[in-house]
Amino acid sequence: MPPSTAAGSLDLEHLREWIGRSETVRDVVTPHLVAAFRATMDVEPGTPKPGEEAPAAIHWCLAPATVPMSGLGPDGHPSRGGFLPPVPLPRRMWAGGRLELEGPIVVGDEVERRSLVRDVVRKEGRTGELCFVTVDHEISTSRGLAIRERQDLVYREAAPTSPAASPRSQQAAAKPSPEAPQAEQQRPVTADAVRLFRYSALTFNGHRIHYDRRYCIEEEGYPGLVVHGPMQATWLLHYAAELKGELPKTFDFRGVKPFFDGTPATLNATEKDDGLSLWVAADGAPTMQASAAW
Repeated sequence: MPPSTAAGSLDLEHLREWIGRSETVRDVVTPHLVAAFRATMDVEPGTPKPGEEAPAAIHWCLAPATVPMSGLGPDGHPSRGGFLPPVPLPRRMWAGGRLELEGPIVVGDEVERRSLVRDVVRKEGRTGELCFVTVDHEISTSRGLAIRERQDLVYREAAPTSPAASPRSQQAAAKPSPEAPQAEQQRPVTADAVRLFRYSALTFNGHRIHYDRRYCIEEEGYPGLVVHGPMQATWLLHYAAELKGELPKTFDFRGVKPFFDGTPATLNATEKDDGLSLWVAADGAPTMQASAAW
């Protein structure tokens, strides 16, 4: 693994060798998975039947990496390398992405996901060095392409041991959170430790920031458990479909601020020319923003 000892020291040339790397994986949309997804997200109660449409965004629960315990890093993620480039920055999460919804996924489908590393970019952020990895996915069933997805992953420097240890962290803490716009539609949501644990189980996501409170606070410097980006995006995608009566054709989303468990939160939406602007707000501040178009 290439070292990273100071800002700007990422071996970007080495990491960019992963551009163009691909993998193909497959999974089956079982009735049990659909029932567990519905229970976790509190949507569409009832026993799933073969052939009925599965909930939107269930594809994020399909074909997760099943790495043995010996192959995990200290944060619970798989050790670096393999399909994704071995970025040495220790903190990683979803930054956002884009969905193009081409067709349904139904209960009983065998789903194939073809993935390609599109780009690796280094940036300097308010909290230090960042590395963005862009991955393209095509999710298909026997009927053809169902979802085209762009996924943006971000890797960050370790959290400082104290606020005084990092001028960047002081600047980031001093910067006020952006105010949320006035919502035309709004609904409360709850992100407690049980829901976060269930979603981690659904997606076979071992990242400890979502269920290990002591690790969150002592190792990564967060005040609580971090709500999953995909779960927030799922909320907004379902909310958009509920407000318009059908799923959008395109759905763009990006995280703007961490959302911690137990924080009062809402789903929000306003009309725009081609669809909806949506966001999750925790304590009134946006944590994820999205745009849905029909």
